[in-house]
Amino acid sequence: MGKAHFGLIGLGVMGENLVLNAERNGFSSAVYNRTYAKTQEFLVGLGAGKQIVGAETLQEFVGLLERPRRILMMVKAGQPVDDTIAAISPFLEEGDLLIDGGNSLYTDTERRVAELERQSFGYIGMGVSGGAKGALEGPSMMPGGTKAAYDAIEPLVQKMAAQVDDGPCVTYIGPGGAGHFVKTVHNGIEYGIEQILAEAYDLMKRVGGLGGDQMADVLGQWNQTEELASFLVEITEICLRTKDPADGSDLVEHIVDAAGQKGTGLWTVVSALEMGVPVPTIYAALNARVLSSLRPERQAAEAVLPAPAPHGFDLGSVETGMEPLRDACIAACIVSYGQGMALLQEASKLHDYNLNFSAIGQIWKGGCIIRARLLQRIQDAYRANPNLANLMVDPWFADQINRRLPGLRQVVAGAALAGIPVPCLSSTLDYIDSYRTGRLPQNLVQAMRDCFGSHTYERTDQAGAFHTEWL
Repeated sequence: MGKAHFGLIGLGVMGENLVLNAERNGFSSAVYNRTYAKTQEFLVGLGAGKQIVGAETLQEFVGLLERPRRILMMVKAGQPVDDTIAAISPFLEEGDLLIDGGNSLYTDTERRVAELERQSFGYIGMGVSGGAKGALEGPSMMPGGTKAAYDAIEPLVQKMAAQVDDGPCVTYIGPGGAGHFVKTVHNGIEYGIEQILAEAYDLMKRVGGLGGDQMADVLGQWNQTEELASFLVEITEICLRTKDPADGSDLVEHIVDAAGQKGTGLWTVVSALEMGVPVPTIYAALNARVLSSLRPERQAAEAVLPAPAPHGFDLGSVETGMEPLRDACIAACIVSYGQGMALLQEASKLHDYNLNFSAIGQIWKGGCIIRARLLQRIQDAYRANPNLANLMVDPWFADQINRRLPGLRQVVAGAALAGIPVPCLSSTLDYIDSYRTGRLPQNLVQAMRDCFGSHTYERTDQAGAFHTEWL
């Protein structure tokens, strides 16, 4: 084998599978891992007999690559990325290109793009979604940086990406940290949908009295609809059907109810707050994970803050897919996507990303965790109106929201009376009701702010800023 087409740093599961994906698509590679034993293990295992070579040092690694060098880094976000860049930079030459394929904070990527370009190196911040299986078989990829840098990797990533009817699930996202920002928001939407499905599960179990197989049957029906057919609904059905090998009971019931998070959900919410974009469904999902970590406190509180008396309400029949609950989930999933797209729109304006929202819908249709049939409708909505203010006001989506609202109200009201938390479903209802209300009560908030702090206010009948001596 001659010089390798590209290099990979970081042989975790994602790194291994991405390099195997590239090799399957005709691209030879050199690999490096901080611990050489891991490299050796890979080369005699999954990498055996393939167009893949290993290096013990970074200098040796760089020397194995054809020029201009294309190097994909799959290392932990934050300081490890900066440390890797600092370690390899002395061995790079003008025109060489580094690609960060991890989940980096987009502002870090903005800084790195600027710093590396000043050294005549290219730099790409590329979000990759699809998990380990997607990395191997074809993920969704979201590369950002200079267009010239993207052009240098386009033949590689177009082959590696998932393929759908209208092309590969990769496109040039935009300058600077645009790629990583889009991936961050993708993960925020993912947080929302996962929590929505978890709330549906809780209601089916606690109100409907259903077991895992019955719940899975409902999810199976949902996955046949245009509105809910998705990877996340599909794997939820699988999780609910899976049995504990020890006793044959539902495995999910043996899992501790404390969810982890790796930061992207937090970054989504913080960015939304900084940019002034309401994302309450996504925030509720993040907050639910944080609250779940207080498990000992919750268990103690259960004894002193008793739940209401048992309160049943109609979730619909299993045979017909539990229509009210289904409708609630459809509305909430639409809103989760809509809040994410609204945040992307604002970021695009603030940072001059010039994002193509229809193209983003297209690359999320395959490979990634939030892939769903609904994304075709999202793609169509932004193709018809690139400046769409909110997904909910697109004609097709507005019709969906209006049709599903009664079911959402029924579920949220019933859950409230039963003392069952549904943070994403209830936040979604509040968001919809607030967004469609022409006059909100914040006029009183403005009056109070002026009363205690002389912050002034605007009037509905006169232009200008006003102050009243209230006290």
